[in-house]
Amino acid sequence: MCGRYATTRSSVDLSALFGAEDETGNPITARFNVAPTDPVPIVRVSHRRELRILHTARWGLVPSWSKDPKAGARMINARAETVATSRAFAPSFARRRCLVPADGWFEWVKPEGKGAKQAYYMTPSDGGELAFAGLWSVWGEGDNKLLTCSIVTTAARSTLAAVHDRMPLLMPPDRWDAWLGDGAEADADSLLTPPSDDYLAGLELRPVGPAVGNVRNDGPELIAPIQAETPATLTLF
Repeated sequence: MCGRYATTRSSVDLSALFGAEDETGNPITARFNVAPTDPVPIVRVSHRRELRILHTARWGLVPSWSKDPKAGARMINARAETVATSRAFAPSFARRRCLVPADGWFEWVKPEGKGAKQAYYMTPSDGGELAFAGLWSVWGEGDNKLLTCSIVTTAARSTLAAVHDRMPLLMPPDRWDAWLGDGAEADADSLLTPPSDDYLAGLELRPVGPAVGNVRNDGPELIAPIQAETPATLTLF
């Protein structure tokens, strides 16, 4: 799963990077410890206006039919294996896909035997931007209208599988157009194909300190590398 990540670029930078019109309304601040239900930047397409739009959405998708927006806290991730058929996610997969900008994401592993969990930060080794495959939905009406999103996850591959068995579905730039297009006419298998091993090889698995485990902590020190011995065999946590 993906339950914590970092996104630190400004709305100006994200608009330029994704070729999107900024409609966030308020400045986007750097976040090094994004947690479920936090407001996060997303990029979607307005088919009526034929352009990409940068919005802020609450992380945790709330289906339009949900009686309570609190349901979103349980829907931060959508599994690639079932996203096209799930009652909660299928409508958004068909018509409301988005990109979720990120610098990297966190996972925790527990060594065999005794020992504290070790946090790892997965991020491009060249400092570049990541884009997670996402879904969006609108819940409520009027002043209660809420824009929410979820991150699509897939089975981890390459060395990432040593940290966790799931990972965000990453979207290289050459797949942005297809993902943001009209899913009713798109091939689900093609859209949900994980990136190549060559692409994943450009990611760094960085051990970081335990402070990221507390959602109240936020700052660049959370992604600073530390010296940590990685066990030969890991028990996924």
